[in-house]
Amino acid sequence: MSELISIATAVPDHLITQSGVLAVLAKARGAALPARLEQILGNSGIDQRYLACEPDYYLEPRSWADRASIYGQVGTELAHEAARDALEKASLAPTAIDAIVMISTTGTMTPSIPSRMIEAMGFDSSTQTIPVFGYGCAGSVLGLRLANDLAAANGGQNVLMIALELCSLSYDYSQFDKKNMIATALFADGCAAAVISGKTCRGDSPSFRAFDQKTWPNTLDMMGWEIGATGFDLVLARDIPNFVAKDFTPFCDAFLETQGLEKSDLAEPACHPGGGRVVEALEAYFAPEIEGIPATRDVLRQHGNMSSPTVLFVLKQLLLQKPDKPILLTALGPGFTAGLGILDPASAK
Repeated sequence: MSELISIATAVPDHLITQSGVLAVLAKARGAALPARLEQILGNSGIDQRYLACEPDYYLEPRSWADRASIYGQVGTELAHEAARDALEKASLAPTAIDAIVMISTTGTMTPSIPSRMIEAMGFDSSTQTIPVFGYGCAGSVLGLRLANDLAAANGGQNVLMIALELCSLSYDYSQFDKKNMIATALFADGCAAAVISGKTCRGDSPSFRAFDQKTWPNTLDMMGWEIGATGFDLVLARDIPNFVAKDFTPFCDAFLETQGLEKSDLAEPACHPGGGRVVEALEAYFAPEIEGIPATRDVLRQHGNMSSPTVLFVLKQLLLQKPDKPILLTALGPGFTAGLGILDPASAK
């Protein structure tokens, strides 16, 4: 299996507090929020988030072209920033990278962002580019699995994986149903990049042990996009916290068993948080062997749900603590699909 050499993160310039989001929603609605809804939104576990644009931008009508322009401009800037930082931390020049994997479900470009990066950032013209659309919140875990497989190819390769999402571009100023208001109160923008290597082991980097993935039948309505008149319209229909408790946790148990691991053998997991209630469901699963998932809670509190990059923000924070036990990676996304991974610390080699 390959080594995880570095992780870097980037966020856009516009910081908004959760109280600021509630004020924007009330302004867009033209009336104060219902007390019960305000309570739900205020108890999301989020203090602040970063957005691609100023808050007032989201109160105006927007076309597909408008959203695509923001995705191209802000998304490219974030991808470049995270990629440069990840390469610098890995002590690698762009020309040392054999493949670029790009995970993104909130926008798309042709030529893709990775293709445009080749000349702009000095990658070799033979660098393989793999843009991946549709993974959603499961994107980083599933993307790491793909990057790990690519790193093992051709006798060993260096792979740059980028997870970029501008979730705020899906906010619909004209819709104020519960689903869209909850989405507006949860989702945020961000980018993460990681360097994964299957070349000569450095020995001082953590390495991937295993991955798994499962897609449940009859769950297409749980999460995804519908194509609307002005952009992607959110599909968010089922109770994900209950799904975690009833369906996801048995899958996680089976995965750990195949790896010969108990929950007590693990360091703090790196989980995609989803929202506050999803975090609570995950904590209930890991308890009592693991007392909470504070890194997951902290990333949710400071950044909101950025979809695919979020779990890399969590993993970056956990690796700074130099864990001496395996880290379990978990994420749930459209399909409805779960992604799992095990990252072994360098000390385990």
